[in-house]
Amino acid sequence: MKKFKVGLVGRIIIAMVLGMLLGGVLPLKVTRVFTTFNGLFSQFLGFIIPLLIVGLVAPAIADIGRKAGRMLLGTTLLAYLATLISGFASYFTSVGLFPGLIEPGTLSQSLAQANDAAPYFTIEIAPLMGVMTALILAFMLGLGMANVQGAALHGMFNDFREIIYRTIARVIIPLLPLFIFGIALNMAYSGQAAAVLSVFIKIIGVIFVLHIAVLLFQYCVAGLFSKRNPFGLLLRMLPAYFTALGTQSSAATIPVTLRQTIANGVNKDVAGFVVPLCATIHLSGSTLKIVACAIAIMMMQGSAIEFSQLAGFILMLGVVMVAAPGVPGGAIMAALGVLQSMLGFGEQEQALMIALYIAMDNFGTACNVTGDGALAVIINKFYKTE
Repeated sequence: MKKFKVGLVGRIIIAMVLGMLLGGVLPLKVTRVFTTFNGLFSQFLGFIIPLLIVGLVAPAIADIGRKAGRMLLGTTLLAYLATLISGFASYFTSVGLFPGLIEPGTLSQSLAQANDAAPYFTIEIAPLMGVMTALILAFMLGLGMANVQGAALHGMFNDFREIIYRTIARVIIPLLPLFIFGIALNMAYSGQAAAVLSVFIKIIGVIFVLHIAVLLFQYCVAGLFSKRNPFGLLLRMLPAYFTALGTQSSAATIPVTLRQTIANGVNKDVAGFVVPLCATIHLSGSTLKIVACAIAIMMMQGSAIEFSQLAGFILMLGVVMVAAPGVPGGAIMAALGVLQSMLGFGEQEQALMIALYIAMDNFGTACNVTGDGALAVIINKFYKTE
């Protein structure tokens, strides 16, 4: 008989529910054990975030530069533009709808009341550099490797990227449910778990509708370029959408996405180039989730939502998403640096972001890969006219 395996999303949800149920039952001494683990795990995250940025962004930029060509440049710019549009659409939707769904200060009350469950001890793990320093260094190294065309340094960074991938997949991701459990336990201990959970459910509903709206927009634009029915184009991509829902992986869905993209009339060579590339660099669904979740948590804290601050965050997030690792939850891991440096998110806020994001990871991945088909239709139009 096959063993029944619970995926990451299931483990995160179970950890969240258990934490909220047990928060009012377990004694304070036990709660403090998990708070101690969370403090250590948070220190490790703070240490690895700058390394993650350098290890992922630098070789990604170098790879794009080395393969420079008209179609590559056009696809990359189009993917970035699509990501930005999704991010800003998420921003305007969130600031318009969330004030009626979220009571300001819900989260700040929870964090203030949770101070009693302090960790038994903490160990400070200082990062090697700040997040912005890491971003600048990653850009400088990435552009430098693309121009110098040196094999030695590029090979070293490819190895370093693999180390980061394995650290995320084998250390951080497996420990995330325990981290989320500790956060939920602490919130339940403070008496605010029910309020936070009710807000989360509302946010998830809004984000799901946003995913559908983004796909409709992308295929309407693709329909204008190709002069074809956008709804027919979108319907043909549904097998890719549902495959992504089941696999929770853009890479695993590439064969289906490629087949359906060709069925939409895209040249085989164009589809064979654009679909695998966009599986890595086009994350519209992931971006809109991160922006919406970040705004929701800021409102729950009672923080001011300023357009200039969020605009800068979205522009930088679009760049970071290009280097998001291809593991479940990889996009939110890559985004933690800009969440910390540009929005000031600490341990609790980052944990809630991870929980919210991964709870909807399947739908974000499905939005990403289905949108890849729309971008391929647009790129195909320019390819045919050359």
